Amino acid sequence: MYFEVLGPLVVRTDAGEPVVVPDTKVRTLLLDLLVHRGRPVPADRLIDDLWGAKPPRNAIGTLQARVSQLRTAFERAEPGARSLVRHGAGGYTLDVPEDVVDSNEFERLRGNGELAAALGLWRGPAYADVVDAEFARTARDRLEELRLTTLEDHLELRQTQGDEVLGEVVALVSDHPLRERLRGIQLRALYRAGRQDEALRAFAELRELLADELGADPGPELAAIHEAILRHDPGLSAQPRSTVPMPLDHLIGRDQAMKDAAQFLKTNRLVTLIGPGGVGKTRLAVELATKATAYWVELAGVGAADVVGAVAAVVGVRDDSSDLPARVGQALRSRPGLVVLDNCEHLLDAAADTVRQLLAEVPEMRVLATSREALGLVGERLFEVVPLDDDSAAELFTARAIAAAGVVDDAEAVTAICRQLDGIPLALELAATRVRGLGLANLAAGLDDRFRLLAGGRGVPERQRTLRATLDWSWELLGADERTMLRRLAVHADGFTLEAAAEVGDQPAELVGRLVDRSLVVPTGDRYRLLESVVAYGQERLAEAGETARTRTRHAAYYAALAERAEPQLRGDNQCTWLERLDQESANLRLALQYASPQQALRLVNAAAWYWYLRGRLGEGRRALATALERNPDPSPARAAAMVWQVGFTATAADGSNLTEASESALSSYDEFDEPIGQARALWFLTATQWAYGDPELLMRRIDQAIATFTRAGDKWGLAATLSTRAQLAITHADLPAMRRDGEESLRLFGEIGDGWGRLQAGYALIVAAEITGDYPKATGYLQESLRLAESLGLWTEVSFRTSGLGRIALLTGDYARADELHEAARRIAIEHSNKSAEEYAEVGLGLAARRQGRLDEAEERLGKWLTWLTQVGGIAGVAFVTAQLGFIAEQRGDHERAAELHERGHQAARELGDERAIALALEGLAGAKAAAALSRPDDASAAVFTEAETLLAEAEALLAEAEALRRAVGLPLPPAERFDVDRIAGVISRARRRPSPGCR
Repeated sequence: MYFEVLGPLVVRTDAGEPVVVPDTKVRTLLLDLLVHRGRPVPADRLIDDLWGAKPPRNAIGTLQARVSQLRTAFERAEPGARSLVRHGAGGYTLDVPEDVVDSNEFERLRGNGELAAALGLWRGPAYADVVDAEFARTARDRLEELRLTTLEDHLELRQTQGDEVLGEVVALVSDHPLRERLRGIQLRALYRAGRQDEALRAFAELRELLADELGADPGPELAAIHEAILRHDPGLSAQPRSTVPMPLDHLIGRDQAMKDAAQFLKTNRLVTLIGPGGVGKTRLAVELATKATAYWVELAGVGAADVVGAVAAVVGVRDDSSDLPARVGQALRSRPGLVVLDNCEHLLDAAADTVRQLLAEVPEMRVLATSREALGLVGERLFEVVPLDDDSAAELFTARAIAAAGVVDDAEAVTAICRQLDGIPLALELAATRVRGLGLANLAAGLDDRFRLLAGGRGVPERQRTLRATLDWSWELLGADERTMLRRLAVHADGFTLEAAAEVGDQPAELVGRLVDRSLVVPTGDRYRLLESVVAYGQERLAEAGETARTRTRHAAYYAALAERAEPQLRGDNQCTWLERLDQESANLRLALQYASPQQALRLVNAAAWYWYLRGRLGEGRRALATALERNPDPSPARAAAMVWQVGFTATAADGSNLTEASESALSSYDEFDEPIGQARALWFLTATQWAYGDPELLMRRIDQAIATFTRAGDKWGLAATLSTRAQLAITHADLPAMRRDGEESLRLFGEIGDGWGRLQAGYALIVAAEITGDYPKATGYLQESLRLAESLGLWTEVSFRTSGLGRIALLTGDYARADELHEAARRIAIEHSNKSAEEYAEVGLGLAARRQGRLDEAEERLGKWLTWLTQVGGIAGVAFVTAQLGFIAEQRGDHERAAELHERGHQAARELGDERAIALALEGLAGAKAAAALSRPDDASAAVFTEAETLLAEAEALLAEAEALRRAVGLPLPPAERFDVDRIAGVISRARRRPSPGCR
């Protein structure tokens, strides 16, 4: 008998025939017994549930009659079934197993992750026939809550797979408007549909609803989604790109392992799947990762020094500082999930150190590792992935053999093969591909012979000898050219293209397809990879053939040439395509550098440096450049270029170093070579990476020299880049015509070339020019377009700067709440991508907004923390500006002496800089300090004090007039939105003048 309660009551026989249960009271009785399945329900409780306050005259007798009717209905449908309803000392019991009730089946399927099947059992509300009955309320509410949770799980899973769920979730939200998880799915769906404004409005509506209904704020998870939308988090992109490898086939024989491992992950923060090669650790990890928000980090081909860098690349964090683990942790705190580290055995210490730091940084994060050995960390839970049992091994082998040969009809041979292969999945997969050529009987006999030949091997576990035997046997069935290709493919890291396979292997590319047919090479889109065990086996065969050194040399040569081929493509309309191509080849580039000749190493790092710079992988680039420079001590143009890259990367990281001397040294390394274009690019790059912090006059001389060289050479990209940088330098001098002239010409040239990054750079000076003149609509238009471009290229530091730019516009137009949201979003992006300059720009914006809103302590803390850093990196303009803001804070507090001291410092820095706008700002600050001093005189002051105050006010007015004249002289009077302090100080002067004089008292 089978019972369905997820909707109107349905009863069926084991054969599926419907069972008629007559009378409403009998159906209610059955539902009551189903609610308490397996437990006795007292007669008086059943009477109360069926009839409430109006029981029949002979209640016990009537109940017994209803029970009899129920038993009769069961008996008619299935002889002997009347005994399902038993009566004992405790009352009546429905004695049926758990799996014959659809609500229990729903919970089982849900627990197994079969969400669609679980939801498919629902036909309406749970216990729909007794929606008002008190006895069913608890069970009904629990099931309805589980249904909603499962719907949310399923919607989130589909959302991670790129499905459109907006229509479904909107309907659910209308029924459950306060359910925050549904709202989170709605916000992501709206954002991915390109409806960011609607997503933000939906969040605002929920916030208001929660406040009105519950007196509460949105929870941290929903707030994190809201914040991610504001900062344009790549994890919310319209077409999510999961880093988890998509399985190509159904997982067989691991149902219990899946349940157990999933339970381990629920109760432990670090779970390591251990077992021999080929046993299926990675495949099980893939299946677990597909059921979670996961970051898949492939460590095969990664060196010990680059483990945390590999995690950073997957999470989307710039690798450019020594505190990278903390930066990765900060990123994961805002979007936590399951981090999967696959193939840890060759770098156990480095992997363990990375995991230890990440778990400490992100309390809500979990880590799943695969390794042949434990990581050895406190709190690590080991899960041994064992070979398949006999039945599962036979199921796996049969499924794969049918796919390869079409028919499998010899059960005895299958059993023999699976027994001889000890249930190792990889061995079964490889053997199954031979069925078509040999047949099952011959395959079984061949395996038996092979094992006898290889028996013995002291110190090697039996399962590993079995796998080796399978690989040996598969190897011997290959032709000579296939063997050559397979062993040479083993030098690649993290996959390869057909072109790479042919070039490095020095063999025809079609051999890869033949190896795919033999399940020795796995296709992954337009790339290919070898399974872990096949890599190890191939490398041993490569060594036996004496080809390791030669093949690694070809590998290094190919990837150095690939980097050189890619470099010019990164400066034009193929930029996105080649960025993605080099993303895929990062592991091969790292590996190539290890085996490259000294000259190849310089070629490789100089070609790959622009890629590392665009992607923000400054730490990786600096390490690679240092390696190449150490191996090439003799002067050469290539060595000079590498030195320039290294200094520029250090400058971009902005770690507090003043790099003037290092820059001069790098530039002087060109002196003995006739390399005008190389020297011009060096002049440009070192200026572009230090324009906001270096000596403005020196930087302008450098950029003018580079412009002249590029103009003579007809180098359009070089000219566009240098004009963009000169436009930025013009910001320092507030030279509005130069900013517009150079910015617009650079934008035009980059547009002709099709370089998206270049258009971003060229647009910056135009944005600043529009802001300076108070043309906020134009500035906003430039910023929004730049923001879209930066997101499309995955340039997240630029996203941070442009988001801060929008925050500045919101600040200037008086929308302080929006300004705070945007600046905070930009600050978090900058931190996640390890860019100090972007972080400083965002936090200064938060400080400015805090000061305008009267939060002086917060403003002082946010602004003051950057003074030391700005001084260290030579950021004179920043020092002048921040010092002025701290002076205004002191003045607003009434500390006019401290204000005067700070504004004097700011005035000195501004004069050193030679920026008229900065000098005017300092003069306005000094005016405010003098006005505050005059206002502070007591009402009963003497005539002398009054005269002194009058003198201070006159000086303040003169300073304001001098500042205004200076601004007008350079054609940049303050727009209305930037007159906050000038108008405020004028008000202080007016109030001070209204104070009574001694003669009026």
